[in-house]
Amino acid sequence: MKVTFMGAGSTVFAKNVLGDILLCKPLSEDLEIALYDIDAARLEESYLIIDLLNKKYNAGSARIGRYLGVEQRKAALRGARFVVNAIQVGLYDPCTIIDFEIPKKYGLRQTIADTLGIGGIFRGLRTIHVLKDFARDMEEVCPDALFLNYTNPMAILSGYMQRYTGVKTVGLCHSVQVCTAGLLDKLGMKDVELGSELIAGINHMGWLIDVRDKAGNDLYPEIRRRAKEKTASGIHDDMVRFDYIDKFGYYCTESSEHNAEYNCFYIKSKYPELIERFHIPLDEYPRRCVNQIAGWEKQRDALTAGGNVEHTRSREYASHIMEAIVTNTPYKIGGNVLNTGLIDNLPSDACVEVPCMVDGGGVHPTHVGRLPIQCAAMNMTNINCQLLTIEAAVTGKREHIYQAAMLEPHTAAELSIDDIISMCDELFEAHTNAGYPIL
Repeated sequence: MKVTFMGAGSTVFAKNVLGDILLCKPLSEDLEIALYDIDAARLEESYLIIDLLNKKYNAGSARIGRYLGVEQRKAALRGARFVVNAIQVGLYDPCTIIDFEIPKKYGLRQTIADTLGIGGIFRGLRTIHVLKDFARDMEEVCPDALFLNYTNPMAILSGYMQRYTGVKTVGLCHSVQVCTAGLLDKLGMKDVELGSELIAGINHMGWLIDVRDKAGNDLYPEIRRRAKEKTASGIHDDMVRFDYIDKFGYYCTESSEHNAEYNCFYIKSKYPELIERFHIPLDEYPRRCVNQIAGWEKQRDALTAGGNVEHTRSREYASHIMEAIVTNTPYKIGGNVLNTGLIDNLPSDACVEVPCMVDGGGVHPTHVGRLPIQCAAMNMTNINCQLLTIEAAVTGKREHIYQAAMLEPHTAAELSIDDIISMCDELFEAHTNAGYPIL
């Protein structure tokens, strides 16, 4: 079985996913791993880690290949059964810096800028520009492969692949599997025996619609009471999502620093006191990038000096999906898939996040029905922007970029239409001049 990892320079994530595979016997036997990246140094660093894991946990039996640059991309993909996508087009420098600094000139502040917001729009566009080539290659050299997309903006990228290519695609996030347990822990309810949960919506705004204990009792009345009480007692690290519980009735999957910028409510230059009130970390992602780069350099130096590498199988979905398909053993995930009648009150061309069963036949999404109307309405404010971003990538029309930005809730709440268009033009030129085309 061949697994191709696109963006293998994402070393820590590559270690998690490929380490999981190496620890799973049905997958590790007769395994070929193809590491692909366009950065030679980062590719070599990842190879070092994966080779150490292979020797330690798999007796060195997996065949590991390195594939560098566009010229070797088809070879990396050829014959793959699974393709894991973790690319970051433009990296922190220059593209993330551009995504943050140009909007700041217009008074538009962001926290993460990888999923929605003006940063999410441009991250999506420059990444689709690359995914078009990935898709063409996959259709030629591994037409039956399953594309496991981990790259953000999840709904934009997965939605593009699902609607406009012949590549079998499921989008995967980290937040669904920790959402409920994390909430109960924050509220001092971690000893409650969880019986069932239902999470559905869109990526990073999937709603915890129903949650019950082992006896079938609805946990939401107590969750709502404790969340309100905790917020009243002072600032904590999940203020935005707890405010969702109070104002919309339900908790959602991704962190408060993410959700602070997915709407028009919390980051407002006219009301700067909201930043402190809701504990919103502006410019969080650039800080994270700097710290992660420094952390990895320290870890890399230790490993190259003969340090030990350890791994235990993680909760990442990738290896569990592969195992379910290879062994025909059912496994449940929260997957990002095309809305083929799954959520009744969201558009059919939206990419939605719903429970899916995986087995030897592939990924099977489940029908959820209607979301609570206020939850669907919140999702729609994001979906409008996502669909217009995809439209811009497919048609090549710059006016669709403007329209995506005009309908992006945080951007629209802060800027005039003229400033939105001017900012989009400046971002377009900056990315293009940096060597990362947008359309």
